[in-house]
Amino acid sequence: MGRIGLVAGEGELPMIFSRVAKGKGDTVIAFGLKGVTPPELEKYVHKLHWLDWGSLEKALFLLAAERIKKVIMLGKLEKEVFFKNNKSLDNHAKKILEKLRDKKDYSIFNEVTKLLGKVGVEVIDSTTYLNDLIPQKSTLTKREPTKNEWEDIDYGRNLAKELSKFDIGQTVAIKDKTVIALEAMEGTDATILRAGNLVNGGFVVVKVSRPNQDMRFDVPLVGPDTLKWLIKADGKVLALEEKRTLLIDKEELVKLANEKKISIVII
Repeated sequence: MGRIGLVAGEGELPMIFSRVAKGKGDTVIAFGLKGVTPPELEKYVHKLHWLDWGSLEKALFLLAAERIKKVIMLGKLEKEVFFKNNKSLDNHAKKILEKLRDKKDYSIFNEVTKLLGKVGVEVIDSTTYLNDLIPQKSTLTKREPTKNEWEDIDYGRNLAKELSKFDIGQTVAIKDKTVIALEAMEGTDATILRAGNLVNGGFVVVKVSRPNQDMRFDVPLVGPDTLKWLIKADGKVLALEEKRTLLIDKEELVKLANEKKISIVII
């Protein structure tokens, strides 16, 4: 049992983590970003501090005041936030961005992690409390991919792995071994929707982790919302990497996929 800091982004994952951590007897002190973190998180944690974008000095002060020695980073943070809100950065945040050669996710998170380490705060593996959400290799749905779809999955997996090396994105849409859409800053859901607008359905979506995925941040996450975008775009297969993906609301996800005759495979 101990005190743990939760740096919370968008989505359901911070709340899922908080339930698990509290169930283990931990005290969860959350740090939310105004306009990003869902306000209902407050119901799931012992305390929630709200921060403006770029308020790194305040965050460091609160970590010290709350006697936090370990933090976990969970939840989605849209990449465009790094480009749109630079005017609100405090001195610590400005110094970090000035040191970077780029604004890639890993570059920013690594610098923040180094800074936290200097004040005695460790960023821990984001899956520490969430092993039950990590699927093993299998077909989760009643419908198996067809032979052609399996070929597209294999092709897409190799392509996605190459794409992810450059920290561009981790999701590709494939049909008949032809690339329909690649993920960049827009995220997985927008990539799926764009693929649906480009072809008449029937495509495969493959989502992988980076080759050297740091499980402390930005672990691939899939849940019913992603599947709903695939349904809207008339895609037929969702392929996810084993041991490197967090799968939330699995029962709801599989039930909906079976109803729509969509294949979900863990590869």
